[in-house]
Amino acid sequence: MSSRGIGFKGITDKVAIIGMGCTPFGEHWDMSLDDLIREAAYCAYQSAGIDQDAVDAFWFGTAQSAASGIAMASALGVRDKPVTRVENYCATGSDALRAACYGVASGAYDVVLALGAEKVKDSGYQGLNAFPIPNAGTQLNVTAAARYAMVLEAYAAKYGLDVERARYVAAKIAEKNHRNGALNPLAQFQREISAEKICEMPPVAGRLSVYDCAGVADGAAAAIVCRAEDASKYCDTPLYVKAMALVTGDGTGVVDPSYDYTTFPEVVASAQAAYAQAGISDPRGQLALAEVHDCFTPTELILMEDLGFADRGFAHQAVVNGRFSLGADLVDLAVNTDGGLKACGHPVGASGLRMVYEIWLQLRGEAPAERAILAEHRQRGLGLTQNLGGYPGELVSFVGIFGTS
Repeated sequence: MSSRGIGFKGITDKVAIIGMGCTPFGEHWDMSLDDLIREAAYCAYQSAGIDQDAVDAFWFGTAQSAASGIAMASALGVRDKPVTRVENYCATGSDALRAACYGVASGAYDVVLALGAEKVKDSGYQGLNAFPIPNAGTQLNVTAAARYAMVLEAYAAKYGLDVERARYVAAKIAEKNHRNGALNPLAQFQREISAEKICEMPPVAGRLSVYDCAGVADGAAAAIVCRAEDASKYCDTPLYVKAMALVTGDGTGVVDPSYDYTTFPEVVASAQAAYAQAGISDPRGQLALAEVHDCFTPTELILMEDLGFADRGFAHQAVVNGRFSLGADLVDLAVNTDGGLKACGHPVGASGLRMVYEIWLQLRGEAPAERAILAEHRQRGLGLTQNLGGYPGELVSFVGIFGTS
């Protein structure tokens, strides 16, 4: 996939995040969508030291909890201001933030709110492919877990891994992310589990067990955005937007016999564009940490190579050697320090903003000490988020880079 024309120019250093908020992710039987929206928004307002009257416009990301911006306007009591509802599969939260940032960069607004929320645990739906949409019978009838399970088999075949070894590598990803999630009070699953125990579990799709799959959760996350030159009015330590790249595939990968499931071309293209915008030539050496879309454990394995964190065919070694783990002796950069989708859960509209919230905490030195990144890495001052939606061969991918200076 060519990266030409997908935004090398960008809005680098034109926009800053001055406040953020995030609810716990989980089974919120005692909270409505309105409650989640209000909690995330008010935490973000408090973080930025503003009230809602200071916000000029609102972007609301939700995949299946509401059909328009009215849901957010009603929850927050917003009147006579624009509220735009955004949906882009599992990249919904990131796309809401992207739209908000471009709204500020255009000069149309001074201060805006981007918020993602999902309330699905008590709605009868369990994920994006739960809707019983009638079709002609010609569409693929394979679950998301099964499609990403194919990735693990394909990777093993291409790089000569024994399939049981590949299965262990995927389990090591889950082990790492559950270990990080156990240190995160906002995570849905706060329990460590070993790769060996995961490998003993019965499969639910291919060789993947339930512990290889992100949890379905309720939750919300929010960001307050303003022009970079105004950030010091609100915040001593803002996050500056260094890059935002969104690539939407055309879906032809699922019918292309040459597509081998060991790379996500949309991720590669969005990463290339984001690195060009931010001036990054060595992501392993320049980034302090990364939050990536580990909807299933094989996804993170492929992302380590597509994002340039590991050489092609060698991510499996880096995973087993702990190169992406917190506090590891050989760590290149820590990945999914809050537990990722795997441990945090995946309220679709909120996940992209939750990733940015973790960058916000880590780079500003506010993450709990037990899961803070290495001091020498934090000094790099740059964090990456990668948020995707769809399936191998038909993806939308967002890559954002944020910095403290």
